[in-house]
Amino acid sequence: MNTRILVNFFWKTFWLGGLAGLIASFFIRPAEYLTYLSPFNAMELFGVFLFFLALGLTFAAVSMTGFFAYLFVNRMLLNLFKGFWPTVQVGVIIFILFDLIYFPYRAAGENVAIYWFILIAAAMLVIAWIVAKVKAKETNSTAFIPALFFMIVFTTVEWVPGLMVDGTDYAWLMVVPLLVCNTYQILMLHRLPFVQKESTKGQQSTPKSKKEQTKKA
Repeated sequence: MNTRILVNFFWKTFWLGGLAGLIASFFIRPAEYLTYLSPFNAMELFGVFLFFLALGLTFAAVSMTGFFAYLFVNRMLLNLFKGFWPTVQVGVIIFILFDLIYFPYRAAGENVAIYWFILIAAAMLVIAWIVAKVKAKETNSTAFIPALFFMIVFTTVEWVPGLMVDGTDYAWLMVVPLLVCNTYQILMLHRLPFVQKESTKGQQSTPKSKKEQTKKA
């Protein structure tokens, strides 16, 4: 594995998350900027920029940690469950989507209608479905469920601290960088040179083994 390529991959993810968090703050917390625009205060405005950029970078770091965990968990459970692992992943996806509706609704009580949480879970599913379809199209059909699993399960787990904060602003400020970073990581992984080499090596070894089996026969 080329360490330089891997570091470059996560470095781009890191700054992409920071930029996503900064852009999201313009729409989610515009009052923070407007306060220092009239009257104009350059230093305070720059401080707000830095704050939301740092917030996005923090959530990007959470996303990268989750991605490392996913690579380890996916390989470990694949060896454990063998051919049943895709079925297990589908079950976990359904369970997480249910939790994404039920527990936040119970925590909010009657203050928020349940259909808002249903819409959040549906939006998460739609985004994850699109990303998984792109991943499957660019690689192979077996990559669909793992990509869907990562986008829904790991994004939701990474999002838990934001869901526990009072108010929705920081929950949205957190989920935007998480979705951007997770999408980038899962779609770019197979494009890394050392991943492509391993894939090509596996494709080249298959015909050779068939020829050897033919000779032996």
